[in-house]
Amino acid sequence: MTPRERFIVALEGGKPPGRVPHFELVFFLTMESLGRVHPSQRNYHQWDQMSEKERDLHRRDIANLYISVARKYEHCAIFAQPPGGWKGNDDTFRMLDHIREMSGMEFFIMQHGDATYGVPGGSAMMDFVARIADDPQSMKDDAERMVADRLALAEVQRAHGALDGFALCADYCFNDAPFLSPAMFDEYVTPYLTRLITAYREMGFHIIKHTDGNIMPILDSLVSARPHALHSLDPQGGVDIAEVKRRVGDRVCLIGNVNCGLMDTGTDEEAAESVRYALRHGMPGGGYVLSTSNCIYTGMPLKRYELMLQIWKEEGNYPDVD
Repeated sequence: MTPRERFIVALEGGKPPGRVPHFELVFFLTMESLGRVHPSQRNYHQWDQMSEKERDLHRRDIANLYISVARKYEHCAIFAQPPGGWKGNDDTFRMLDHIREMSGMEFFIMQHGDATYGVPGGSAMMDFVARIADDPQSMKDDAERMVADRLALAEVQRAHGALDGFALCADYCFNDAPFLSPAMFDEYVTPYLTRLITAYREMGFHIIKHTDGNIMPILDSLVSARPHALHSLDPQGGVDIAEVKRRVGDRVCLIGNVNCGLMDTGTDEEAAESVRYALRHGMPGGGYVLSTSNCIYTGMPLKRYELMLQIWKEEGNYPDVD
Protein backbone atom coordinates (compact mmCIF):
# COMPACT_ATOMS: atom_id res chain seq x y z
CA MET A 1 0.00 0.00 0.00
CA THR A 2 1.12 3.57 -0.64
CA PRO A 3 1.43 6.00 2.29
CA ARG A 4 -1.71 7.74 0.99
CA GLU A 5 -3.68 4.49 0.96
CA ARG A 6 -2.52 3.61 4.46
CA PHE A 7 -3.56 7.05 5.71
CA ILE A 8 -7.04 6.74 4.20
CA VAL A 9 -7.51 3.29 5.76
CA ALA A 10 -6.78 4.80 9.17
CA LEU A 11 -9.00 7.84 8.55
CA GLU A 12 -11.85 5.48 7.78
CA GLY A 13 -11.33 3.63 11.06
CA GLY A 14 -9.33 0.72 9.70
CA LYS A 15 -6.01 -0.85 10.56
CA PRO A 16 -3.53 -0.82 7.68
CA PRO A 17 -1.00 -3.65 7.63
CA GLY A 18 2.41 -3.04 9.17
CA ARG A 19 3.33 0.19 10.92
CA VAL A 20 0.70 2.61 12.19
CA PRO A 21 0.51 5.63 9.84
CA HIS A 22 2.33 8.82 10.81
CA PHE A 23 2.32 12.45 9.80
CA GLU A 24 2.88 15.91 11.25
CA LEU A 25 0.60 18.82 10.46
CA VAL A 26 3.69 20.99 9.97
CA PHE A 27 7.40 20.21 10.14
CA PHE A 28 9.14 23.55 10.66
CA LEU A 29 12.72 22.31 11.16
CA THR A 30 13.54 22.18 7.46
CA MET A 31 16.67 24.32 7.79
CA GLU A 32 18.21 22.06 10.42
CA SER A 33 17.08 18.88 8.71
CA LEU A 34 17.49 19.72 5.02
CA GLY A 35 19.25 23.09 4.87
CA ARG A 36 16.20 24.78 3.34
CA VAL A 37 13.88 27.56 4.52
CA HIS A 38 10.37 26.44 5.41
CA PRO A 39 7.65 27.83 3.08
CA SER A 40 5.90 29.66 5.93
CA GLN A 41 9.12 31.56 6.64
CA ARG A 42 9.38 32.82 3.07
CA ASN A 43 7.67 36.04 2.03
CA TYR A 44 7.42 36.69 -1.67
CA HIS A 45 6.73 40.43 -1.51
CA GLN A 46 8.25 40.81 -4.99
CA TRP A 47 6.21 37.95 -6.45
CA ASP A 48 4.49 40.12 -9.05
CA GLN A 49 7.85 41.39 -10.31
CA MET A 50 9.16 37.90 -11.06
CA SER A 51 9.00 36.31 -14.47
CA GLU A 52 6.67 33.35 -14.79
CA LYS A 53 9.71 31.09 -15.15
CA GLU A 54 11.10 32.29 -11.81
CA ARG A 55 7.72 31.97 -10.07
CA ASP A 56 7.37 28.41 -11.26
CA LEU A 57 10.85 27.53 -10.03
CA HIS A 58 9.74 28.71 -6.59
CA ARG A 59 6.52 26.67 -6.78
CA ARG A 60 8.52 23.60 -7.74
CA ASP A 61 11.04 24.19 -4.97
CA ILE A 62 8.30 24.36 -2.33
CA ALA A 63 6.62 21.26 -3.73
CA ASN A 64 9.94 19.44 -3.65
CA LEU A 65 10.53 20.50 -0.05
CA TYR A 66 7.17 19.16 1.10
CA ILE A 67 7.92 15.84 -0.60
CA SER A 68 11.46 15.68 0.79
CA VAL A 69 10.19 16.08 4.35
CA ALA A 70 7.46 13.48 3.85
CA ARG A 71 9.86 10.93 2.41
CA LYS A 72 12.62 11.52 4.96
CA TYR A 73 10.29 11.11 7.94
CA GLU A 74 7.85 8.62 6.38
CA HIS A 75 4.82 10.89 6.56
CA CYS A 76 1.70 9.55 4.91
CA ALA A 77 0.22 13.00 4.26
CA ILE A 78 1.29 16.50 3.27
CA PHE A 79 -0.41 19.62 4.63
CA ALA A 80 0.50 22.00 1.80
CA GLN A 81 0.08 25.67 2.60
CA PRO A 82 1.21 28.52 0.32
CA PRO A 83 3.77 31.02 1.63
CA GLY A 84 3.11 34.68 2.23
CA GLY A 85 2.97 36.90 -0.83
CA TRP A 86 1.07 34.58 -3.15
CA LYS A 87 -2.27 35.91 -4.34
CA GLY A 88 -5.33 34.01 -5.49
CA ASN A 89 -5.67 30.30 -6.09
CA ASP A 90 -3.65 29.84 -9.26
CA ASP A 91 -0.20 29.76 -7.65
CA THR A 92 -1.40 27.31 -5.00
CA PHE A 93 -3.01 25.06 -7.58
CA ARG A 94 0.21 24.98 -9.56
CA MET A 95 2.20 24.11 -6.42
CA LEU A 96 -0.22 21.25 -5.72
CA ASP A 97 0.10 20.09 -9.32
CA HIS A 98 3.88 19.96 -8.90
CA ILE A 99 3.50 17.83 -5.75
CA ARG A 100 1.34 15.39 -7.69
CA GLU A 101 3.65 15.50 -10.70
CA MET A 102 6.71 14.73 -8.53
CA SER A 103 5.14 12.14 -6.22
CA GLY A 104 2.11 10.79 -8.04
CA MET A 105 -0.43 9.37 -5.61
CA GLU A 106 2.22 8.58 -3.00
CA PHE A 107 0.89 11.02 -0.37
CA PHE A 108 -2.47 12.23 0.91
CA ILE A 109 -2.53 15.98 0.16
CA MET A 110 -4.58 18.42 2.21
CA GLN A 111 -4.96 22.12 2.84
CA HIS A 112 -6.58 24.26 5.51
CA GLY A 113 -10.34 24.35 5.04
CA ASP A 114 -12.04 25.63 8.18
CA ALA A 115 -14.76 28.26 8.17
CA THR A 116 -16.03 28.20 11.76
CA TYR A 117 -15.48 30.48 14.71
CA GLY A 118 -12.25 29.77 16.60
CA VAL A 119 -10.70 31.37 19.65
CA PRO A 120 -10.54 35.10 18.86
CA GLY A 121 -7.20 36.86 19.04
CA GLY A 122 -6.60 39.12 22.04
CA SER A 123 -7.55 42.32 20.21
CA ALA A 124 -10.75 40.73 18.84
CA MET A 125 -11.98 38.95 21.96
CA MET A 126 -14.05 41.82 23.38
CA ASP A 127 -15.74 42.53 20.05
CA PHE A 128 -16.58 38.84 19.71
CA VAL A 129 -18.10 38.68 23.19
CA ALA A 130 -20.05 41.91 22.66
CA ARG A 131 -21.53 40.70 19.37
CA ILE A 132 -22.69 37.41 20.89
CA ALA A 133 -24.37 39.37 23.71
CA ASP A 134 -25.83 42.19 21.61
CA ASP A 135 -26.46 40.74 18.15
CA PRO A 136 -26.41 36.94 18.18
CA GLN A 137 -28.29 36.69 14.89
CA SER A 138 -25.57 38.57 13.03
CA MET A 139 -23.04 36.07 14.41
CA LYS A 140 -25.11 33.23 13.00
CA ASP A 141 -25.57 35.03 9.69
CA ASP A 142 -21.81 35.46 9.43
CA ALA A 143 -21.27 31.80 10.32
CA GLU A 144 -23.59 30.80 7.46
CA ARG A 145 -21.79 33.10 5.06
CA MET A 146 -18.34 31.83 6.04
CA VAL A 147 -19.40 28.24 5.39
CA ALA A 148 -21.05 29.11 2.07
CA ASP A 149 -17.97 31.02 0.88
CA ARG A 150 -15.64 28.20 1.89
CA LEU A 151 -17.74 25.57 0.14
CA ALA A 152 -17.78 27.64 -3.05
CA LEU A 153 -13.97 27.56 -2.99
CA ALA A 154 -14.03 23.82 -2.26
CA GLU A 155 -16.03 23.26 -5.43
CA VAL A 156 -13.24 24.96 -7.38
CA GLN A 157 -10.65 22.86 -5.55
CA ARG A 158 -12.57 19.68 -6.26
CA ALA A 159 -12.78 20.53 -9.95
CA HIS A 160 -9.03 21.12 -10.00
CA GLY A 161 -8.52 17.64 -8.58
CA ALA A 162 -5.24 17.76 -6.63
CA LEU A 163 -6.55 17.57 -3.05
CA ASP A 164 -7.60 14.56 -1.01
CA GLY A 165 -9.01 16.50 1.90
CA PHE A 166 -8.86 19.33 4.39
CA ALA A 167 -7.50 20.00 7.85
CA LEU A 168 -9.93 22.27 9.68
CA CYS A 169 -7.62 24.37 11.83
CA ALA A 170 -9.85 26.67 13.87
CA ASP A 171 -8.83 26.23 17.51
CA TYR A 172 -11.75 26.01 19.92
CA CYS A 173 -10.12 25.45 23.29
CA PHE A 174 -7.73 26.79 25.88
CA ASN A 175 -5.82 24.35 28.07
CA ASP A 176 -8.52 24.38 30.74
CA ALA A 177 -11.75 24.58 28.71
CA PRO A 178 -13.33 25.50 25.36
CA PHE A 179 -13.57 29.22 24.63
CA LEU A 180 -17.36 28.86 24.44
CA SER A 181 -19.47 26.91 26.89
CA PRO A 182 -20.72 23.58 25.49
CA ALA A 183 -24.22 25.04 25.06
CA MET A 184 -22.92 28.11 23.22
CA PHE A 185 -20.59 25.93 21.16
CA ASP A 186 -23.61 23.93 20.02
CA GLU A 187 -25.34 27.16 19.05
CA TYR A 188 -22.54 29.04 17.29
CA VAL A 189 -20.19 26.34 16.00
CA THR A 190 -21.56 22.79 15.86
CA PRO A 191 -24.32 23.38 13.25
CA TYR A 192 -21.95 25.18 10.91
CA LEU A 193 -19.13 22.71 11.42
CA THR A 194 -21.58 19.92 10.64
CA ARG A 195 -22.78 21.66 7.49
CA LEU A 196 -19.21 22.24 6.34
CA ILE A 197 -18.08 18.67 6.93
CA THR A 198 -21.22 17.16 5.42
CA ALA A 199 -20.71 19.11 2.21
CA TYR A 200 -17.01 18.26 2.09
CA ARG A 201 -17.85 14.57 2.47
CA GLU A 202 -20.40 14.80 -0.33
CA MET A 203 -17.63 16.23 -2.54
CA GLY A 204 -15.48 13.19 -1.75
CA PHE A 205 -12.98 14.82 0.62
CA HIS A 206 -11.62 13.35 3.85
CA ILE A 207 -11.70 15.74 6.79
CA ILE A 208 -9.43 16.14 9.81
CA LYS A 209 -10.70 18.46 12.54
CA HIS A 210 -7.78 20.08 14.39
CA THR A 211 -8.03 21.92 17.66
CA ASP A 212 -5.60 22.25 20.55
CA GLY A 213 -6.58 22.47 24.19
CA ASN A 214 -9.16 20.72 26.36
CA ILE A 215 -11.77 19.34 23.96
CA MET A 216 -13.35 16.97 26.48
CA PRO A 217 -16.42 19.15 27.27
CA ILE A 218 -17.23 19.39 23.53
CA LEU A 219 -15.95 15.98 22.41
CA ASP A 220 -19.38 14.59 21.59
CA SER A 221 -20.25 17.73 19.62
CA LEU A 222 -17.07 17.47 17.57
CA VAL A 223 -17.71 13.81 16.77
CA SER A 224 -21.35 14.50 15.91
CA ALA A 225 -20.16 16.74 13.05
CA ARG A 226 -18.64 13.57 11.51
CA PRO A 227 -15.05 14.48 10.69
CA HIS A 228 -13.00 11.48 9.65
CA ALA A 229 -10.41 12.30 12.33
CA LEU A 230 -9.67 14.45 15.36
CA HIS A 231 -6.24 16.08 15.78
CA SER A 232 -4.30 16.90 18.06
CA LEU A 233 -5.66 15.33 21.29
CA ASP A 234 -3.65 17.71 23.42
CA PRO A 235 -2.35 16.20 26.68
CA GLN A 236 -1.32 19.68 27.83
CA GLY A 237 -5.04 20.43 27.71
CA GLY A 238 -5.84 17.36 29.79
CA VAL A 239 -6.85 15.15 26.85
CA ASP A 240 -6.09 11.48 27.57
CA ILE A 241 -6.07 9.37 24.42
CA ALA A 242 -7.10 6.30 26.41
CA GLU A 243 -10.31 8.03 27.50
CA VAL A 244 -10.99 9.48 24.04
CA LYS A 245 -10.42 6.05 22.46
CA ARG A 246 -12.84 4.49 24.93
CA ARG A 247 -15.54 7.09 24.33
CA VAL A 248 -15.40 7.73 20.58
CA GLY A 249 -12.66 5.56 19.07
CA ASP A 250 -15.22 3.47 17.20
CA ARG A 251 -16.64 6.58 15.48
CA VAL A 252 -13.64 8.72 14.54
CA CYS A 253 -9.95 8.28 13.75
CA LEU A 254 -7.62 9.72 16.38
CA ILE A 255 -4.43 11.61 15.47
CA GLY A 256 -1.85 12.83 17.96
CA ASN A 257 -1.45 12.91 21.77
CA VAL A 258 2.37 12.79 21.85
CA ASN A 259 3.08 15.62 24.30
CA CYS A 260 4.79 18.54 22.52
CA GLY A 261 5.75 20.10 25.83
CA LEU A 262 7.66 16.99 26.86
CA MET A 263 9.15 16.68 23.38
CA ASP A 264 10.49 20.20 23.79
CA THR A 265 11.49 20.59 27.43
CA GLY A 266 11.04 17.19 29.10
CA THR A 267 13.62 14.48 29.56
CA ASP A 268 14.27 11.83 26.95
CA GLU A 269 12.53 9.34 29.22
CA GLU A 270 9.42 11.53 29.58
CA ALA A 271 9.21 12.16 25.84
CA ALA A 272 9.67 8.45 25.08
CA GLU A 273 6.94 7.45 27.53
CA SER A 274 4.53 9.93 25.91
CA VAL A 275 5.18 8.32 22.51
CA ARG A 276 4.66 4.84 23.95
CA TYR A 277 1.48 5.88 25.76
CA ALA A 278 -0.01 7.28 22.53
CA LEU A 279 0.85 4.13 20.60
CA ARG A 280 -0.33 1.81 23.34
CA HIS A 281 -3.77 3.41 23.60
CA GLY A 282 -4.25 4.71 20.06
CA MET A 283 -3.36 1.66 18.00
CA PRO A 284 -5.74 -1.08 19.22
CA GLY A 285 -8.44 -1.75 16.65
CA GLY A 286 -7.02 0.74 14.15
CA GLY A 287 -8.29 4.22 13.43
CA TYR A 288 -5.12 5.86 14.72
CA VAL A 289 -2.36 8.01 13.20
CA LEU A 290 0.74 8.77 15.26
CA SER A 291 1.45 12.48 15.61
CA THR A 292 2.56 15.04 18.13
CA SER A 293 -0.06 17.09 19.95
CA ASN A 294 0.56 20.06 17.68
CA CYS A 295 3.42 20.02 15.16
CA ILE A 296 7.22 19.94 14.94
CA TYR A 297 7.52 23.62 15.66
CA THR A 298 10.42 26.05 15.47
CA GLY A 299 12.73 25.54 18.46
CA MET A 300 11.81 21.93 19.20
CA PRO A 301 14.97 19.77 19.35
CA LEU A 302 15.18 17.71 16.17
CA LYS A 303 16.75 14.88 18.16
CA ARG A 304 13.51 14.53 20.14
CA TYR A 305 11.51 14.04 16.95
CA GLU A 306 14.09 11.50 15.82
CA LEU A 307 13.64 9.70 19.16
CA MET A 308 9.89 9.63 18.58
CA LEU A 309 10.39 8.09 15.15
CA GLN A 310 12.82 5.50 16.48
CA ILE A 311 10.22 4.31 19.01
CA TRP A 312 7.52 4.35 16.33
CA LYS A 313 9.59 2.14 14.03
CA GLU A 314 10.35 -0.32 16.82
CA GLU A 315 7.02 -0.40 18.64
CA GLY A 316 4.37 1.02 16.29
CA ASN A 317 3.79 -2.09 14.21
CA TYR A 318 0.56 -4.03 14.02
CA PRO A 319 1.02 -7.81 14.35
CA ASP A 320 0.59 -9.84 11.18
CA VAL A 321 -2.13 -11.83 12.93
CA ASP A 322 -4.33 -10.41 15.71
